[in-house]
Amino acid sequence: MSAQPADPKAPAIAAPQAALAWCPYPDHDAARAAATAMLDQGLIACANILPPVQSLFLWEGEVNQSTEVGVLFKTTAERLDRLISRLGDGHPYDTPAVIGWRCDAAYPQTLAWLERMLGEAQRHE
Repeated sequence: MSAQPADPKAPAIAAPQAALAWCPYPDHDAARAAATAMLDQGLIACANILPPVQSLFLWEGEVNQSTEVGVLFKTTAERLDRLISRLGDGHPYDTPAVIGWRCDAAYPQTLAWLERMLGEAQRHE
């Protein structure tokens, strides 16, 4: 017995999509505070706070350097724009480097975990 083809007029069910955001902070305390706030607001399922990194950047026409603490935030595509907005609005820098992207691929169990964790966070709002 063969399976029947899907109805081409049926609405497509959007699969969950993972997303990431990257943002450096001046120190570990600021990075941890931002990660905790994003978890509490249900915008992320996880934040990886990295050891201090050396940043080289252009600022007002000159090359500068600074030691910063980078954070990789894990979320869904649905929450990415809100996450980026909140990270930028609450950042201690005047012009923070907040960059986000939607992931083309993710391990299926990772997607399921993101959806489950952020779905639970949404129920607690």
